Amino acid sequence: MENRKVYRNPHNNLLSLEEHMYELVDVKTPNVFRNLFPYDEIPKIAFNDRIVPHCFPDEIWITDTTFRDGQQSRAPYTTEQIVTIFDYLHRLGGPNGIIRQSEFFLYSKKDRDAVYKCLERGYEFPEVTSWIRASKKDFELVKEIGLKETGILVSCSDYHIFFKMKMTRAQAMEHYLNIVRECLETGVAPRCHLEDITRSDIYGFVIPFCFELMKLGAEYNIPVKVRACDTMGYGVNFPGAVIPRSVQGIIYGLMTHAGVPSELLEWHGHNDFYKAVSNSTTAWLYGASGVNCSLFGIGERTGNTPLEAMVFEYAQLKGTLDGMDTTVITELAEYYKKEIGYKIPHRTPFVGKNFNVTRAGIHADGLLKNEEIYNIFDTEKFLNRPVLVSVSNTSGLAGIAHWINSFYHLKGDAALDKTNLLVHKIKELVDKEYEDGRITVMTDAELVQMINQYKGEFGVELPEVTVE
Repeated sequence: MENRKVYRNPHNNLLSLEEHMYELVDVKTPNVFRNLFPYDEIPKIAFNDRIVPHCFPDEIWITDTTFRDGQQSRAPYTTEQIVTIFDYLHRLGGPNGIIRQSEFFLYSKKDRDAVYKCLERGYEFPEVTSWIRASKKDFELVKEIGLKETGILVSCSDYHIFFKMKMTRAQAMEHYLNIVRECLETGVAPRCHLEDITRSDIYGFVIPFCFELMKLGAEYNIPVKVRACDTMGYGVNFPGAVIPRSVQGIIYGLMTHAGVPSELLEWHGHNDFYKAVSNSTTAWLYGASGVNCSLFGIGERTGNTPLEAMVFEYAQLKGTLDGMDTTVITELAEYYKKEIGYKIPHRTPFVGKNFNVTRAGIHADGLLKNEEIYNIFDTEKFLNRPVLVSVSNTSGLAGIAHWINSFYHLKGDAALDKTNLLVHKIKELVDKEYEDGRITVMTDAELVQMINQYKGEFGVELPEVTVE
């Protein structure tokens, strides 16, 4: 204690003691935290009530893994699809580049063709980066293409080190550091993906390893990034939870004890326990500048943190979209549906067919009087998705007219009002349904069928639509 230096903490201006140095603990048998992760029971969340202070960075941003982790869980995208989605991401991120980077596989010719075509776009953001395994053979691909940064898989739990890699911790660390050094010697910035961090020995392996990474970065004067990967979705954001499951505990340890600055620290979440979004937001709040996401959460098993979710988390935390064009999210959803054939579940926030559709009769009545009562924000402004009200026996002529105008995107002179004869006919048909004992709301398909049957009779021209 007497030998530890006293210094002024730049984060809070208080005098602090120099942090304890953590050295590698090279155990002979793996520590798999069987007390927290008994495989034949549900994992346990334990608490020690050690509270971590907020440490919100000056800048936060989003990085994208749609073409890496996102492609591991679905049929591969075509080169054309990748380039189109990349263009959308550029527009969505806006002039300030809030979507900072996008990572790509390099293994197939198709992957490399997509990388070259995206590089030809000349965008500053998202920056094109790659992902490789910790092998010299993979690194040759990075050098061949000439990328400035690459992700490197550096699995950090004893599950991976002992059982998959068949190494000791010391051997794994030496192996990883050799690859990182090779990256640095050729001027490529490494991004170290700490796979399975929420089952790892944080102070016995992760922090000593990351401390060495920071030393290498300083030695070569090239930033070495650290991505904390919650590979199995075990992370929790509850105050006072113990590591390795505590998201804020991991972020605090990496920053305070390993010396990883916010701008080099990133969180990568999975949704196995429904916590991907909340954990990613927590990583921002406690010091990580970056959160890694995929479009619509498409990724391994239950998926990654949805990119579109973090766009709105960003706006709520910062009080501004900082130039992001959120209407692109709706365009992307349409592109996935029509061009890629991907079916987004109807109740998915922001992009699902029914995310802003009100079905309850009492809710619909309130919504028709003032849409702010039951709509999360101006969804028409931010997503080009006007609020919809499902039709029932309580909708009335105004409700049916509102549904037709919203569903068919009719505005101005093209919009129908409650005096329109087609509106009266549809109300008559709907009322008959409920007189015959119906208790559920009308489906879109049923209403479209009714409208198609009678729109010609009443001289109403409406665009053709396809109902799912």
